[in-house]
Amino acid sequence: MKIAISGKGGVGKTTISAGIARIFSREGEKVIALDTDSSPNLITTLGGGQGDVKPLSEIEELIEEKMGIKPSSGEGQMFKLNFTVDDILDRFGVQCNDGVKLLVAGSIKQGGSGCFCAENTLVKKILKHYINESEYTLIMDMEAGIEHLGRGTTENIDVLITVVEPNLRSVETAERINKLSKDIGIKNNVAILNKVKDEIEKKIIEDKLSIPIIYTIPYSTSVRDADLKGTSVFDEDEEFTNIMSELKKKL
Repeated sequence: MKIAISGKGGVGKTTISAGIARIFSREGEKVIALDTDSSPNLITTLGGGQGDVKPLSEIEELIEEKMGIKPSSGEGQMFKLNFTVDDILDRFGVQCNDGVKLLVAGSIKQGGSGCFCAENTLVKKILKHYINESEYTLIMDMEAGIEHLGRGTTENIDVLITVVEPNLRSVETAERINKLSKDIGIKNNVAILNKVKDEIEKKIIEDKLSIPIIYTIPYSTSVRDADLKGTSVFDEDEEFTNIMSELKKKL
């Protein structure tokens, strides 16, 4: 399966991405977790340590090797488009707990912040390869919002999970993601309600959200505490890990 996880910033995408990845791997799948956030921290929740991993889109030597251009060489430069990325996992993959391999791709930069053509091309090439050509189960932790959703990158995703927490802005973001996902042909867009404290919150969000809800995750102090300590909740709380097992069954 190729699974993308999106939603507004702070709703719990990274925790859910890591949990699903680790459960798939525990049950025998070969799993790649792909971090495409501009502030990548999936490595901690996957149990891969707390060290900084430089995103692939920021490794100038890699971009020059693959595309024949230095990212700092200025706008309007020509670069190669026929480069391969099938060696990326072996060279840059981080081994994490439960056998998950992590790639920190980096985000796709938007307009208004200089020329990022080479960096964007590299990230999109990596996405296409591991979505369309890889035999691994792919769990993609997407940047907050909808920046990575575009033709040629995620239209072959099997499932788009939109994580929603109990507030109106989160619902509004989820609805925008749902519309765009339909525009690019993603057939299975489902929602997960996260950090839900009671039935009142759950009912309010259910009434406002048009995306099918497949699972509700209660608010967890264990997740909060692990975030504060910089550790993985999945190495500390078996009960929360079991919640991810149930979610995986729904998928």
